[in-house]
Amino acid sequence: MNDQSRRTRNQNVKKKKSVGKIVLSFFLLFLLVLTAIGGYVAWQVFSDVRSTTDDMYEEVDQEEHEARAEKPVVVDGGEDPFSVLLLGIDKEDGSVEYGRSDTMMLLAVNPNTEKTSILSIPRDTRTDIIGHGTIDKINHAHAFGKASMAMNTVQNLLDVPVDYYVAVNMESMQQMVDAVGGITVVPPISFSQGGHQFVEGEPTHMAGEKALSYTRMRKEDPEGDYGRQFRQRQVIEGAMKSLASLDSIMNYRSVLSAMGNSMKTNMTFDEMVDVFNNYRKAANTIEQDQLTGSGTMMNGVYYEIIPDEELSRVRTQLKNELEL
Repeated sequence: MNDQSRRTRNQNVKKKKSVGKIVLSFFLLFLLVLTAIGGYVAWQVFSDVRSTTDDMYEEVDQEEHEARAEKPVVVDGGEDPFSVLLLGIDKEDGSVEYGRSDTMMLLAVNPNTEKTSILSIPRDTRTDIIGHGTIDKINHAHAFGKASMAMNTVQNLLDVPVDYYVAVNMESMQQMVDAVGGITVVPPISFSQGGHQFVEGEPTHMAGEKALSYTRMRKEDPEGDYGRQFRQRQVIEGAMKSLASLDSIMNYRSVLSAMGNSMKTNMTFDEMVDVFNNYRKAANTIEQDQLTGSGTMMNGVYYEIIPDEELSRVRTQLKNELEL
């Protein structure tokens, strides 16, 4: 091969590599949209998604955890574990403006171990409400100071940084379930609620109203609020699986409408794209955990008291998951 041929071949190789990088970048950015809708008006869908996520965005006034002062999270590299506080807000008007967070779950997402852990926090947990100067049930933090106070309170209780939050109105959850075509779950116990029947061990397809009833029953559950939290996790997991289906993406406008009306988050659109591109393998393994304690009455009010040993166990586990 002569020098001219080598130069021409090298130029072609470089050109192919350059084109390859452009194609790869474009593919990663639009992967979800393009694969889900088969190329249907991709730019319009992209614009709709961005508009909805911009409406969902709400900045928080958060106290920085000492671990983040030393090591801030950067999701565009796809290497830093991060945490997300999921808040289910009990408010009849469908909004997430204040209101008690009757569902509280902390997700620790680790791309290096390709694992996500989900910790359920009892809503009646007695703890310091950071920024309010009181000791109260942890689910009152959002009612007093929205997501900022809830994040700071959970961060103080568990001694790990809370990097992001997603607040979802539980009343509007039924709109989300309907938008994704319903969900299928297997009830761990038999019970009736809101005119609906649920049979232990029987796969049950649920529309939004039925799914909301499924998550609300607590008094008949032998596990009490712990059983309710398990069923809430089932509904969230079912909604995510349905959301990934082709039928749901083809109905994406209804999905976005449900999300935009009932969700708030401090994660920007660009951060969402980075997480989608770089952290998908962290969903390969999902482990669930429960912060547990014992119930007691204080001045006529029911609280869940978490023992120091249990807090120590959970804190150690979360720090390991977040590589702190």
